[in-house]
Amino acid sequence: MAHVPPLILDLALILGVAGITTLIFKKLNQPLVLGYLLAGLLVGPNFPLFPTILETESIRTWADIGVIFLLFGLGLEFSFKKLVQVGGAASLTGLLEIGAMLLLGYSTGTWLGWSAMDSLFLGGIMAISSTTIILRAFEELGLKTRRFVSLVFGILIIEDLVAILLLVLLSTLAISQRFAGMELLGSLLKLGFFLTVWFLAGIFLIPSLLRRLRQTLTDETLLILSLGLCFVMVVLVTSAGFSSALGAFLMGSILAETIFVEKIEHLLRPIKDLFGAVFFVSVGMLINPVLLLDYLGPVLLISATVILGKAFFVSLGAVLAGQSLRHALATGMSMTQIGEFSFIIATLGVSLRVTSDFLYPIAVAVSVLTTFTTPYLMRLAEPFYRVLERQLPSRWRASLQTYSAGTQRITQVSDWQQVLRTYLQAVTINTVICIALILLTTYFLTPIVTFRIIASPWGEMLTALLALSLMAPFLWALSVKKLRSTSYVTLWRSRVFSRGPLVALEAARIAIGVGLVSFLLAQLFSVLVGLGAAVLMIGVVLPLFTHRLQQTYARLENRFLYNLNARALEQQRPMAYRHLVPWDAHLASFEVSPDADCLGKTLTELAFREKYGVNIVQIERGSRTIVAPNGAEPLFPGDKLTVVGTDEQLQRFKPTVAPTPAQVVHTTPEVMLKQLMVDAQFPFLGKSIREARIREKTHGLVVGIERGGQRMLNPDPATVFQLGDVVWISGEKQLILSLEHENESPSA
Repeated sequence: MAHVPPLILDLALILGVAGITTLIFKKLNQPLVLGYLLAGLLVGPNFPLFPTILETESIRTWADIGVIFLLFGLGLEFSFKKLVQVGGAASLTGLLEIGAMLLLGYSTGTWLGWSAMDSLFLGGIMAISSTTIILRAFEELGLKTRRFVSLVFGILIIEDLVAILLLVLLSTLAISQRFAGMELLGSLLKLGFFLTVWFLAGIFLIPSLLRRLRQTLTDETLLILSLGLCFVMVVLVTSAGFSSALGAFLMGSILAETIFVEKIEHLLRPIKDLFGAVFFVSVGMLINPVLLLDYLGPVLLISATVILGKAFFVSLGAVLAGQSLRHALATGMSMTQIGEFSFIIATLGVSLRVTSDFLYPIAVAVSVLTTFTTPYLMRLAEPFYRVLERQLPSRWRASLQTYSAGTQRITQVSDWQQVLRTYLQAVTINTVICIALILLTTYFLTPIVTFRIIASPWGEMLTALLALSLMAPFLWALSVKKLRSTSYVTLWRSRVFSRGPLVALEAARIAIGVGLVSFLLAQLFSVLVGLGAAVLMIGVVLPLFTHRLQQTYARLENRFLYNLNARALEQQRPMAYRHLVPWDAHLASFEVSPDADCLGKTLTELAFREKYGVNIVQIERGSRTIVAPNGAEPLFPGDKLTVVGTDEQLQRFKPTVAPTPAQVVHTTPEVMLKQLMVDAQFPFLGKSIREARIREKTHGLVVGIERGGQRMLNPDPATVFQLGDVVWISGEKQLILSLEHENESPSA
């Protein structure tokens, strides 16, 4: 009989038991991750009544690979463009909640008498909610069309990014065993630098590579190439002193900007499921039931702290961000659990041997308890709101409504904000690229040139020439390129006292360019030579070759921007859960069911607006996208409707087009809901909606007007725009933005 390696026996035991437990949990309509945890407990060393795995270290290696695949998959769903699209409400709420839970977790651990490192890791474990559990609960409870869901997903995006930063910071603290502020600041700056370099280089190179190979990419080659890129990034990131999870997440977020992301996600799913199962089983293997009984009190205390703390701080953050009390409570009570990232943070503490034995099983137990309570708390959100509303004094309710309406007004970005944003972006990006080229030159290029090609001093001169040639376009954009936008010109002409700070900004970026060139040349020659050559290059050489450098930089910039937006340009990929509107009317999408009674009828015949108060702002039909369809447009099976309305209106409307529960689809980037303030420069002041020809100019609709604190949904076409109105327009994004520009141009 052939010998079977222990690893194969272990995998047979793990996957066999996991298969049985997950079938049971699926039958019980419970999250599969709990089945994996139970399987790990059964095959682990702490459960002697069942066969135990033989090679623990090999399984740990597989579990590490599982973490890489989990983070790679998370990065594919993340996309840095989504982070840019996350609204201010989600950012404020997420950062407030995470900061409060970190402090609350650390305080809880300290109160229990735990060490500082245990308390710190507990704070990290308690800070991050479970995306998987929330998604599943929303689907099971039919909540995905509710307006507050977009806020939840925005917060989850913020949490994912902060969780990655936590992994890096906790690793640094665990290794140094010190809470030095300067050391942490240095780690953050190092992390920010490498993240920027890797992201810029990845977006510039990888989408272009995949497009060139497009004709030769099969499913197999695309999968292997994607995994190869993932593990190469893991190696690069770990070589720089960061965790492998960061590398996997970063490469996933880079590939998320390519047109192949859906195919990669589809191909990766079975592999991610396999290694993810091994990871969660390995988590369950570390659960010690006896230890849990000894720490039952802390488990219950921490579970209650997670539930109450997250519900309170998320709700508080949402209210401060201008959400209504109803939506704030629904958001807060949806995020009262911990999950995948908490396991990864707890695993980090175990692997670095800096946390106590009891912390890991406590984290797992808290996750299990909070997972079970999540659906019930989601259901209780609305009844709890009604009770709280009755108990609140009328003055408080009025104040909350006034605050919510006030924070959701259009906020004008000042000229100084626009100028500083432009300068900061240009300086940061080009400085990071130049520093990366300097490091590449001094650490890699110089030894190769001087030892293998030309000896000193000619080797250093050739190296400096090559480095400055590579840096030239970016030095030009940093120090010479004119950044004089409309806001800059406005400040320069209208306010004499603004000229000093503007000149200081110009001088600062020139000084940064001189400093970068001086730093490079000082590494190869002397400080005086470096400073003199830097002044000569910034003051003479770069301005002399401005035209050529401008062309080179424009080509590089256009390539980067095309790669960044290729997915939207080529596929018009729908955006996921973008927060679009700050009041009750919002965008949602539905797929027309083949069983719907509305099939074949025109929009005029169906009269959705009259019956339900909703507006159809877009129809996706195959490869066609019909924006602002007219009343003669019929509906067909499979049509994807983008609809604007309130939660209640959408709930009444849904059975008309989807008699059976339908999968919610996402709105496309071509459609948006925009609010405009009617001021003295508004081009349609004193005109009616019909006279303004909004429909023709934006391929859209005026879906609401706020006037004197009163909101008019679906205003009559004869309604006249009055000074102080807040107008809500839904339609084609570019046309609405051009209309907004037309509104602003007279005052420019």
